[in-house]
Amino acid sequence: MTRNTDARARHTGGRPRHVVVVGAGPAGLAAAAAALRAGARVTLLDASDRPGGQYHRMLPAAYEAEDNGRLHHGWDDFERLRTHVQSHPRAEWWPDSAVWALERPDDTTSAPHVHVLRGPADGTERYRSVLTPDALVLATGAHDRVLPFPGWQLPGVFTAGAAQALAKGERVVVGDEVVVAGSGPFLLPVAASLLEAGSDVLEVLEANPASTVLRGWSRRPWELAAQSGKAAELAEYTGLLARHRVPYRLGRAVIEARGDGRVEEVVTARLTADWTPVPGTERTVPVDALCVTHGFSPQLELPVAAGCALSEGFVQVDDAQRTTAPGVYAAGEITGIAGAPAARAEGLLAGWTAAGGDPSDRTVRDVVRRRDRGRAFAARLAAAHPIGTGWPGWLRPDTLICRCEETDYRTLRAAAEDPATGAPRAVKLGTRAGLGPCQARMCGPAVADLCARRAPDSAPAHDGLAPDRSVPERAVPGLASASHHRRPVAQPIRLGELAASPGRPPEEEGEHTDER
Repeated sequence: MTRNTDARARHTGGRPRHVVVVGAGPAGLAAAAAALRAGARVTLLDASDRPGGQYHRMLPAAYEAEDNGRLHHGWDDFERLRTHVQSHPRAEWWPDSAVWALERPDDTTSAPHVHVLRGPADGTERYRSVLTPDALVLATGAHDRVLPFPGWQLPGVFTAGAAQALAKGERVVVGDEVVVAGSGPFLLPVAASLLEAGSDVLEVLEANPASTVLRGWSRRPWELAAQSGKAAELAEYTGLLARHRVPYRLGRAVIEARGDGRVEEVVTARLTADWTPVPGTERTVPVDALCVTHGFSPQLELPVAAGCALSEGFVQVDDAQRTTAPGVYAAGEITGIAGAPAARAEGLLAGWTAAGGDPSDRTVRDVVRRRDRGRAFAARLAAAHPIGTGWPGWLRPDTLICRCEETDYRTLRAAAEDPATGAPRAVKLGTRAGLGPCQARMCGPAVADLCARRAPDSAPAHDGLAPDRSVPERAVPGLASASHHRRPVAQPIRLGELAASPGRPPEEEGEHTDER
């Protein structure tokens, strides 16, 4: 990209446009860099104290690794980008900052006001700030999606992302004997992080059978030539697992966790192509930790609060990364799960256009090509590692679905099948499923999926609670909207913080960010 000097005066009365970027992972950091290149002023904020997101999560400064490149792919490029953004005179870096609300101004064609809560999440001296940008880029990323199964609430059962964050960010192992299970290529880097941190990974379980995985990855194989970096990462991870003699099993999943007070063993089973457990294939494995993920759920609280339209559970964007909300752009995994390289390409394009740059400019053609390759990769990833429709066959009547409110499968199905209370909102209000502290971040997709399934006509298993497996998840109406309602408060905030007047700490008074 070359610098577009005309961009800094566009729609701003001659002053540089002010672009706020929420999220400092690969997409957000790239968006900040591109907006700076286009001549904008940038405020980059993240809930963490250091940029990088989950992908480049760093060790605390007190015991940072001598060679971070050994722990992170693309570390040198990330380090250059981070240094450039944080040292740029037109950039401000706001760590430990959470956006708790977005407010549409009276001029509905302008970007929303950004309400920020600054300070460590568990701190007692946090304070509010309000930013009034010309454009807003949302790059909030995604979190693990975990399908419920008996015992998933036991201590010692971790999301794979949490286990990796502890290993990469703290050098803390979640257990000595660990099973990693679920679906998707993310299982491999998680297992690698645990091995390097000192855990003994007993096995890695991919729920989809080899036929599904190979069919998804082998479709239009010539497109994989553009993903040589991914192939190198795959070879590195599989080599590491081979050296540690960690088996990688396809078509098998953890269907139950057991233990007295914490997980002590897991039950695994072979699955059919739709993830129905095959009777007689169960096997018990002693463990002291289980790491599980069934793909990712985009963090949609802020896009929904901004009024962005969703498509198939992700933020809908055009070819310039514009959302349907005026002045709001989106990049990274909230627009589709495609990995860090695709997120960076989307971030570059979003930052460039948010700053007033022309998305058809010849200098961004390569970025557009990389973005489009990323979208193709996302479609391939979804085809190779889908969520099977038979996963409710793991459940028992007393299996917790919503852990916050302790709503079990029996209660949820009874409410969903009652004609008087079967509407999604009525089910949530009646059972409290999805209304606890996590606000459906963990259980929302599962609750929406289970509520949308029809009761079968034939004699069911599991005490009459087996759902109809003929309803594919991506075809369930309102799956995303049932989990994400537009709320004026997108993140928790204490009443005292809400009552206090917005402001800045004394050492930052007079800095150039547009704030009120």
